[in-house]
Amino acid sequence: MVIRDGLIVDGTGAAAFHGDVALDGGRIVQVGGKAGPGRREIAAAGRLVTPGFVDIHTHYDGQATWDPWLAPSSWHGVTTIVMGNCGVGFAPVQPDRHEWLIGVMEGVEDIPGTALSEGIPWGWESFPEYLDALDRMPRAIDIGAQLPHGALRAYVMGERGATNAPAMPDEIARMADLAAEAMSAGALGFTSSRTNVHRDKYGNHIPGYEVAVDELIGISAGLRRAGKGAIGVNVDFRDVDDEIAWMRRLQRISGRPVWFLLVQFNDDPDKWKRILAATKRASEENEPLLAQVAGRPIGFMLGLESSLHPFASKQAYRAIAGLPLADRVARMRDPAVRDAIVGERVNHRSDIMRTVTQRFDRMFRLGDPPDYEPPPELSAEAIGRREGRDPAEVAYDMLLERDGQELLFMPAFNYAAGDHADIAAMMAHPNTLLGLSDGGAHCGLICDGSTPTYMLTHWARDRRRGPKLALEEVVRQQTSGTAALYGLADRGVLAPGRKGDLNIIDFDGLTLRAPEMVRDLPAGGRRLVQRADGYDATIVSGVVTWQDGEATEALPGKLVRGAT
Repeated sequence: MVIRDGLIVDGTGAAAFHGDVALDGGRIVQVGGKAGPGRREIAAAGRLVTPGFVDIHTHYDGQATWDPWLAPSSWHGVTTIVMGNCGVGFAPVQPDRHEWLIGVMEGVEDIPGTALSEGIPWGWESFPEYLDALDRMPRAIDIGAQLPHGALRAYVMGERGATNAPAMPDEIARMADLAAEAMSAGALGFTSSRTNVHRDKYGNHIPGYEVAVDELIGISAGLRRAGKGAIGVNVDFRDVDDEIAWMRRLQRISGRPVWFLLVQFNDDPDKWKRILAATKRASEENEPLLAQVAGRPIGFMLGLESSLHPFASKQAYRAIAGLPLADRVARMRDPAVRDAIVGERVNHRSDIMRTVTQRFDRMFRLGDPPDYEPPPELSAEAIGRREGRDPAEVAYDMLLERDGQELLFMPAFNYAAGDHADIAAMMAHPNTLLGLSDGGAHCGLICDGSTPTYMLTHWARDRRRGPKLALEEVVRQQTSGTAALYGLADRGVLAPGRKGDLNIIDFDGLTLRAPEMVRDLPAGGRRLVQRADGYDATIVSGVVTWQDGEATEALPGKLVRGAT
């Protein structure tokens, strides 16, 4: 295959250049210059040619067992995904623990439990058996899996592990052995979550929450023995110095890459700066730590088909909530119904519900194309203030736009200052890498699997409320920059000998569409998805898998087993 006369952005961060890219046998054989004739040629004049994107923070652990396409990530130029994040997943597992693990995933990642129950074929117990099951299924993109602490702990300790009882030395040793076994079989790493917000569907903390740090260090001995795998942790950073100290110890003893998730909190908007400063000091003292950051605000998509919106808990709305969307919208446009819903007052105990029902200063019309960097003056509260209206009425009317399919964007993290300046600073830090798309997760409320496209459209082309980023840097961050964490040296760069994973992109025409709710999961499960226009072709191992937004039915994707 020869891709002719494209603008090549090779994934290294080097300046773009024009030329041909030739592939043979699933590998790249030439980059730049004029290639000879190919059995298939693709005209790429006026197009970008980039490596396939490597998304290191997804939750397709269940979906990967039944869905060969792994959309929406594969719609956005992603050719490799990594799952098993946040300490949750589906192996190892005792035969009587299937539904329990589903309940953990449903609670933490908002993936419909009915869809997981119907869709997952099971047939494994150990983590290597899970990898083998994944390996047998053809798919459009490559996948890699990590060993989740929650599943591991419950497998070894039973109910005591599920309820976060202290692990005994022999139990820690057993978990370390299984971790070594998983890494040797091809796991890309081990993940754990210690954050308060990660709970199962019944509201219980998931396994791993506030367990002794010595347990994590003990398990990491398995990775050290195997000489493979990265270690990822979620923490709340209640005490920055304490959290950084034990992560430094974890890295020092394990000898493996250690990373954590980093977001900006509204109640302490500069904490991320202190965390990164401590991370930089750790790396300078030869105990390197990495922070995984998001390329846009992490926010709720509040809508009439979403899990939440400002009126969902009101009795006047709940009386019509079961109606089909078109009928519900018609009823909501009735002035009497409108007055009843907007005028009803509900007292909420949970912070999330109070925020969703009262913080109209944080609610913005998302629009189509969507705007993830809206100015404060476009909030429902600001509009209401200018127009002399109740902000709740403004939000109500917004929800009825586009026949009830409009969404209110409510940034929960990374938007304390009302723009993307802090996100840009996070991404520019030498100790960060791009992630947190959560592809496959948060089906009813968040839709960030489209982040790879957003990086190109917003950061490299369209941003107006601050400086853009260089196209070459945007591509590097989500190709070689992410692949390096797991030692995936065969991809992420366009160079002879590398894997033939590429995107051909109409950069000028690239358009991110508004999220929409579909019901295409098993058992009719719903999920928010987001499409894009402008991907001429996505190529995996030298095979075109998507062309002009449509699947070609080719399934060259493989399971990635460890560093390459």
